[in-house]
This record gives sequence, structure tokens and C-alpha cells, in this order.
Amino acid sequence: MRSDWSVSIRRPCAVIRLDPTTYRYKSRRSGQAALEQRIREICQTRVRFRYRRVYVLLRRVGWIINQKKTRRIYNELGLQLRNKHPKRRVKAKLREDRQEAVEPNDVWAMDFVHDQLATGRKIRVLTVIDKYSRYVPALDPRFSYRGEDVVRTLEIVCKQIGYPKTIRAPSSSPGISICGPIEETSRLTSPGLENRRTTHSSRPSTDGSGPSA
Repeated sequence: MRSDWSVSIRRPCAVIRLDPTTYRYKSRRSGQAALEQRIREICQTRVRFRYRRVYVLLRRVGWIINQKKTRRIYNELGLQLRNKHPKRRVKAKLREDRQEAVEPNDVWAMDFVHDQLATGRKIRVLTVIDKYSRYVPALDPRFSYRGEDVVRTLEIVCKQIGYPKTIRAPSSSPGISICGPIEETSRLTSPGLENRRTTHSSRPSTDGSGPSA
């Protein structure tokens, strides 16, 4: 601006609202090239040191510097260390006997769905789904469910449409996990059931075997 209009320092400073003393100010700070080089050397030999440890070493060898300046230079040089938190990797337990459904009544999956009435009372809905046909043989709502209630519902459904070869259920669901394998449940006494029907406990959130809402 001065070279274009041939004016004094005051007029351009007034236009841009800058104090002339600020324009004329010259830093009295000495060069920090040597300090930067020393910080680089420390970080190259001690790669896990952060700025606080670097500050301690600098003070120990006689550098007159505070912790804030050490941190500023440390960051300007791009010497920050990334905080890497180990990721928890959850591996689903592989089941050798796990097989995909190839026909209706081959594999059933069952779980509870929770809901609330307009009155505020909570209900639980036992949901059973055929993994092959996606048919829902049971959708039984109740205010409370016990293990024998689950068995009774399965008895009714199996007498109507037949028995599945396998039933998968999450082990964390109360009322399901205590039923046990179908062949070990005395309430299910239909002919031909024993030694042919099994249940598997699994978590739908892990292997996706639970019923779809």
C-alpha cells in the first residue's frame, strides 16, 4: 500500500486499524533453531518420550525454557504421539454342527421381543421364526414368561405344523435358556421327538441367528 500510494506508515495503519507500534515491533526473542534441533535429537533417540519428558531433559542439561514453550515447539515440529487404544475384537464361537436351513422346519430361531402397553405395563412376546421360509409359527405375547410357558407354546406350535430339526435361541434370554434341549424337556412328549430334535444357544447379536423383528 505504501509503495502504490507513496504515503507514510500512519495512513495505511489507520485504514486497516493497526497500531503503528505493532507494525514497527521487532521480536527480541533469539533464534530457536538450536533448541528445535535438540528437541528433534531427543525424540529420535527416545521415540516414546512426550513433551513433558523432553522438557525435563532440556532443563537437566541447562536449557532455560518452560513447559509451555516446550509443548509449542514439540507440536510445531509434528512430534506428537498418537494415542492408540487397543480395539476389542469379539470373535464368535464357531460351532462345527451349525448348518444353514435348507428346507422348512429345518432350523427355527426364537427370542423375546419387549414392548409396552398404553397403560405402561410391559409385555414380552415369544417370537419363533423359520430360518428357511421366514414363516413365523409363534408370536405369543404375555406379561411374564417362564420356562414351562415356552415349552407349552412350542408344544402347541409343533403339533400344528410339525417339529423342527434344530431350534436356536440366545442363551441370555430368561425363559429360553432354562428350557434346555428339547429332547431333555419332559413336557415335550410327542412321538418321534426324542433323539431327533436339538436346540442351540447363541447370541443373535454375534452370529445373526436370532429372529428378525
